Amino acid sequence: MDFTFTEDQLLFQDEVKKFLVNEVTPENIRASWETDTGRSDALWAQLVEMGLTGFTIPEEFGGLGMNAVDFVLLAQECGFVALPEPLVDTVLVAVPLINALSDDAVKFAWLPRIASGEAKVAVGLSENLLVADAHIADLLLLQNGDEIHAVTKSQVQLTHNESIDPSRKLFSVQWTPSTATCVAKGDEAKKLIADAFNAGVLGAAAQALGLTQRMIEISVKYTTDRTQFGKAIGSFQAVKHRLANVAVPLEYAKAVVHRAAYSIAHNHPDAALHVSHAKLVATEASLLGAKNGIQVHGAMGYTWEVDMHIFMKKSWALNNTWGDVAFHKNRVADFVLADGAKIGSGQTF
Repeated sequence: MDFTFTEDQLLFQDEVKKFLVNEVTPENIRASWETDTGRSDALWAQLVEMGLTGFTIPEEFGGLGMNAVDFVLLAQECGFVALPEPLVDTVLVAVPLINALSDDAVKFAWLPRIASGEAKVAVGLSENLLVADAHIADLLLLQNGDEIHAVTKSQVQLTHNESIDPSRKLFSVQWTPSTATCVAKGDEAKKLIADAFNAGVLGAAAQALGLTQRMIEISVKYTTDRTQFGKAIGSFQAVKHRLANVAVPLEYAKAVVHRAAYSIAHNHPDAALHVSHAKLVATEASLLGAKNGIQVHGAMGYTWEVDMHIFMKKSWALNNTWGDVAFHKNRVADFVLADGAKIGSGQTF
């Protein structure tokens, strides 16, 4: 399994990172929390202009025709800036789900509009009790048992639910399934639902990597600026150890997340196992980054003015979306504890 990134992939990651760091600042995120939707139409238009909303849309529908391996590095950068916009779920979950439907009418009706920024889409699966960004979606793909339904915003009633992360806009959705809205059922729907869920898990894991890196950088800067006894507190060994203890699991998690992206892109038979492993190690690193980051900040880390809480809250939220820790540990345990399980250093990749 070779998931070494190409020079072009790394270059594109660098360009996207520069754009996101300049445009998605903590100040702009705080400002978005004060708006009605919590989203920026201007920022979304810029993402469209860069081709990001159509990243995994086939070229015949106006997209770039890329896959999960191409996007995973960009998803990390979305996490690095705590991007409020639903780019990751659109690119990794919604678009591949639509593209895999046997119903060509849905593809031709919606994929070109998503690529051009004319339409937005949200996905609601049973594993997630609430639907993220349903309030701005023109199309909602909703699970109903072993069926997938495509409904428009005029066909649903939304109830807002608060999230620990102010950037996450979560809604319960009331709607009426019908034969007219059903776009997949039976075995087809089961596979599509499983694939969409695994892609969502991958997106959460990739963002967790970026969040962890950002919290390390914020903490390093704070401990460099903050002085005690005439010295920067970052020079104290105990503080160094706290941040080093986050950097180590972050580096370990990167390869696991990248393997999961490869598995999704190449329909690996163990893709479900790989994404669960990825989410476990990536969110573990991000939660530790939040915990140790707060420790080195002290009480200042909880204040509104300090940026740390923006990334900490998103880490907490991602930990329990697209399956919680228990769900993913059970997935991994089922594999590891099975008779004849191929485990060990020689079977890792």
